[in-house]
Amino acid sequence: MSRSLSRVLRTTLIVLLVLAVGLTAFGVYTVRRSFPQTTGTLQLEGLLAQVDVYRTGSGVPHIFAENEHDLFMAAGFVHAQDRFWQMDFWRHIGSGRLSEMFGETQLGRDRFLRTLGWARVAQQEFEKADEQTRTILLAYAEGVNAYLAQTRGADRSLEYAVLGLLNPDYEPEPWTPVHSLTWAKAMAWDLGGNLDAEIDRALLLDQVGEAGLAMLYPPYPNDKPAIVPDAGQAGGSRSSAAAALPSVLSADALRALSAEIESLQALTGGGFEGIGSNNWVVSGDRTVTGMPLLADDTHLGIQIPAIWYEIGLHCRPIGPNCRFNAVGFSFAGAPGVIIGHNDHIAWGVTNLNPDVQDLYIEKLNPENPDQYEVNGEWVDMEIIEETIRVAGGESETLTIRSTRHGPIISETYGSLEAFADEAGVELPASYAIALRWTALEPSRLYDAALRVSLATNWDEFRDALRLWDVPSQNFVYADVEGNIGYQMPGKVPIRAGGDGWLPVPGWTDEHEWMGYLPFEELPFSFNPPEGYIVTANNAVVGTSYPHLLGLDWDYGYRAARIVELIEQGSPLSVENMQTMHGDNHNAMGPVLIPVLLQVGMPNEELSDLQARLAGWNFQNHMDSGEAAIFNAFWRHLLLGTFSDELPEGPLPGSSRAFLVLEGLIEEPQHDWWDDQTTPEREDLDAIFARAFADAIAELKTLLGADSSRWMWGDLHTATFRNQSLGSSGVAPIEALFNRGPFRASGGSSIVNATGWNYARGYELTSLPSQRLIADLADFSRSLAIHTTGQSGHAFHPQYIDMADPWRNIEYEALLWTEAEIRERTVDHLILQP
Repeated sequence: MSRSLSRVLRTTLIVLLVLAVGLTAFGVYTVRRSFPQTTGTLQLEGLLAQVDVYRTGSGVPHIFAENEHDLFMAAGFVHAQDRFWQMDFWRHIGSGRLSEMFGETQLGRDRFLRTLGWARVAQQEFEKADEQTRTILLAYAEGVNAYLAQTRGADRSLEYAVLGLLNPDYEPEPWTPVHSLTWAKAMAWDLGGNLDAEIDRALLLDQVGEAGLAMLYPPYPNDKPAIVPDAGQAGGSRSSAAAALPSVLSADALRALSAEIESLQALTGGGFEGIGSNNWVVSGDRTVTGMPLLADDTHLGIQIPAIWYEIGLHCRPIGPNCRFNAVGFSFAGAPGVIIGHNDHIAWGVTNLNPDVQDLYIEKLNPENPDQYEVNGEWVDMEIIEETIRVAGGESETLTIRSTRHGPIISETYGSLEAFADEAGVELPASYAIALRWTALEPSRLYDAALRVSLATNWDEFRDALRLWDVPSQNFVYADVEGNIGYQMPGKVPIRAGGDGWLPVPGWTDEHEWMGYLPFEELPFSFNPPEGYIVTANNAVVGTSYPHLLGLDWDYGYRAARIVELIEQGSPLSVENMQTMHGDNHNAMGPVLIPVLLQVGMPNEELSDLQARLAGWNFQNHMDSGEAAIFNAFWRHLLLGTFSDELPEGPLPGSSRAFLVLEGLIEEPQHDWWDDQTTPEREDLDAIFARAFADAIAELKTLLGADSSRWMWGDLHTATFRNQSLGSSGVAPIEALFNRGPFRASGGSSIVNATGWNYARGYELTSLPSQRLIADLADFSRSLAIHTTGQSGHAFHPQYIDMADPWRNIEYEALLWTEAEIRERTVDHLILQP
């Protein structure tokens, strides 16, 4: 988790080696004692009637219950059986209470998390939820607590054996509905996106000026698709007010805040290149069955246990007292199916990323730092004090200060005189940074999620999404009547001025939020004439749409490729959907290779390897040598082009780098090609030649001198690291919980979106965390897979059994009817009152 934590862990290394080796009787017992009971009979206090839990060979549970209380109580129990450590760790993140588990090394993170106040908002959300949702959340918590009542210590997970050596007094508290709600805030944080982009742009503006910033953040291209095509073909444009307060903050202040954000994102699994998703839905006019097909794959940070948990929730029988019958993907720690299908509809999500986070520079009273200026007057901040408990240490009292915009997330003060001339506004002598974010206002997300899984038609589906405030997602829809649709939900602010591009002054009303876009004005589509809807984090609408949704879109390369495959491949089958999920087409191959082939190389070896790329099919297959050569060239081309102008970063990445390079190759003598660290003036040819030579030298170092043996998958590997203990720095501990490396295909801004950061290397940082294909002609032909396995218990057979099928674009049946579920059942557990 951190270097300081790894120092603590090293002090217990001798003891932990016993666990790591796992060969002694004690080691085997410790590893296996937490494996859950999945057969026979268990009694749970609080159940009203018998519940059947049928598990497939991969550990996917299908729960059959006579009433909703028992259904969701059993869901909580089963989640806890397989993933309680993950649930416990996640709730401590969401509540800003990591120090209670791991000690003072986590105080910095806790301070930041408590300042954001996710748990405070979650408590308000529970109180605001409708009665049925509260009842379900309470039943779910009852199931988790039934599991806790039956287990202790390392009986719950191997991680508790390790934690017991560091914090022997730790005992998990009972589960509450608020613990389920806080993780929704963590997911919203991962998918928010705009906050770190806002900071990045402020840093870049200071380094390269407005012209350079515009080049590094080009507008959405007109030749890439919008999700709702009749709204135009461009993604929006910046307003002139965006640069009203350029770089008000010192670079040191911005970097300090950026480091806090990056640390939290690494903890929650967000903030990586490629966070996003694909989904698409195709009408029966374009399928072999005459009925819709729906595909979904969500791109999140790589981790183990997997972020998703596959589950089936079945009322037996379905009626007013037990309404649910749905299968798909859930989060451990939360009731319900987030992505999947019921008897009538199927749905999938991708991240939409509207601009719902703004940084405000608050002018502080030099005589009283608890006051800030509003329209010429000093106003008192709201002040809350919270106690952070620390394992093995003394508790700490934290003072949290908030303005009308939200919590103060940086306590940086200092002179801003250096920026006064450039900014053209009166700047404060003392300041702080406040965050306004829709997720810091109470919402009804769980009401919405549960209602989605109960919807039987398009109107009910849309009505459910009226309550889905944050994180805003692209929902695609299909139903058994043959309809397809798209709906954008979520709160999107209406600003008095500006567009959220950069931090803005907070001491006047010029940049205030004036409310939110009405749901009726949010983009949607129903049975479009094209016969398909594609979303891949690309622009939702164009310039003809009357409202600003945001400017930080993916630049549409994945979306364009999916559209191309749909139009070329119709009529489509489930197998075609599978092929599309695994498409490895690198859109920069056909752009850059013709240019590269015209560049002279200094020796015959480089010329021969250069010529080898002429026959490449542009697919980033794991066994492709050409893909290895091209991606190494791509990495060094970007480093050679940008690292001199941006030595402190942030460097452009993912689809934005695609578009920036497309523009630059049209100007071979552009200043950005010149390496400012050399006395010569370089042009495109010089940088291309040097990048190719550097790439080949690196490949020889990493993969050996024999270029015939080079393969992309030997560079581009997936190592699944345990979120909590997998980066401890202690090899035996990491060996207990981490798995990999696994060779992988794909890459950044590719449909098979296995993201990597070219500034750091080729290893996966993000990936398609699950894949779903729903066949509306016959739900029994639907398919699903996620990344690692259902179990969160290290060394359990289902801890890593999905990794190979996942990387090879293979699936398992998404079982639906009770008959086929029972036929494929390996373990049957009966839960009784």
